[in-house]
Amino acid sequence: MIINTVLNDGTPICIRRVAASDEQRLKDGIKNLSKHSRYLRFFSGMREAPQSVINKLIDVDGYDHIAWGALRSDLDDSPALGIVHAFREESDPRTAQYSVAVVDQYHGRGLARLLTAVLLLDCYREGLREFAVHILAENEAAIALTRSLGGKKQGQDGSVTEFDIEIARAIAALKAEDDVPGLAKIFDSFSDA
Repeated sequence: MIINTVLNDGTPICIRRVAASDEQRLKDGIKNLSKHSRYLRFFSGMREAPQSVINKLIDVDGYDHIAWGALRSDLDDSPALGIVHAFREESDPRTAQYSVAVVDQYHGRGLARLLTAVLLLDCYREGLREFAVHILAENEAAIALTRSLGGKKQGQDGSVTEFDIEIARAIAALKAEDDVPGLAKIFDSFSDA
């Protein structure tokens, strides 16, 4: 499934499932994150992710690991703009670890919310009911997104804050939003699937 939609500023994007063939795009995307953004996402400022991390991020099966990426659809090279992942927990197959990363120049345009909406809908369809999220306490934008989706703080482990997000509740919260122009196309795409 490919979803063509727009960011809040009208920039055209497509959102599609991540595949093994996206390895170089993923590497380029990580390099395009600022050091601070890499730190907030990976809890490390590394310039390049180790190959073992890359392998894990592109080893997507659509069930235990669900991942979607956003590409700029109006540019010939279709650069990667962001990615979102859910890794199903072995101890609780109805729960997944959730993470999202967006290239810095696309922060504040609604991309994390669009990617998260796609992931929520796909995960719900695959039987997941809850996301577990680990966020550095200083990552105010990620905490705000998590709270807007109904995320509830479960604890703190040093500098990492742990939240749970009930997937059905988060989907309902996103459906109620009317200020994110690209969301309607995402919901329409999943209603047709």
